[in-house]
Amino acid sequence: MSPHLDLTAPYAPLVRRIETEGSVDGQMLVIDHFLNHRIEPGFIFELAHELARRLSFFQPNVILTAEASGIAPALIVAQALNVPMVYAKKYSSDVESPSICRVIPSSGKGDETRLAISTRYIKAGQRVVIVDDFLANGRTAAALIDMARQAGADVLGAGFVVEKRFKHGREHIEELRVPVSTLAQVERLENGRAILTQPKDG
Repeated sequence: MSPHLDLTAPYAPLVRRIETEGSVDGQMLVIDHFLNHRIEPGFIFELAHELARRLSFFQPNVILTAEASGIAPALIVAQALNVPMVYAKKYSSDVESPSICRVIPSSGKGDETRLAISTRYIKAGQRVVIVDDFLANGRTAAALIDMARQAGADVLGAGFVVEKRFKHGREHIEELRVPVSTLAQVERLENGRAILTQPKDG
């Protein structure tokens, strides 16, 4: 990897918005008013282009994400890199066969998520990069990596808009030999606010 490429440099515009606008509900950081429920096109475009700049190092030819909140950033990353985007469908029985499926247990909720990808769209020899909105415990990303590898693809990297460092998902993904890029890193949630890694200039 290039010694000049910092995959986890905090992206100041995102860090500042999380600090000033984000709220905390238990162990949840709530920024869905601009990232993954109500989406601000201009800002998500800016974030995704910064992520694409970092992920371009891996020279992917497919961007892979999971339904549904990963689709917006992944689509813009794919557009910026001029490659297709594939998303794993949730709870879907109509994924075109042959398909690869994984079931992901939910942390603390007692339910589970089923993801499915048609092997028509993820194939042997493809250069895949995972993109999603949040990295927490890493289970969804790990499932996507495993599914892509089962299809014979090479998973070269993973990029996320926000990382919850205290959930240790990064370690899980890096154990799978996949480098991780994130734009904002939440170190902890404390007294109703998010404490983030600070940009070098701030």
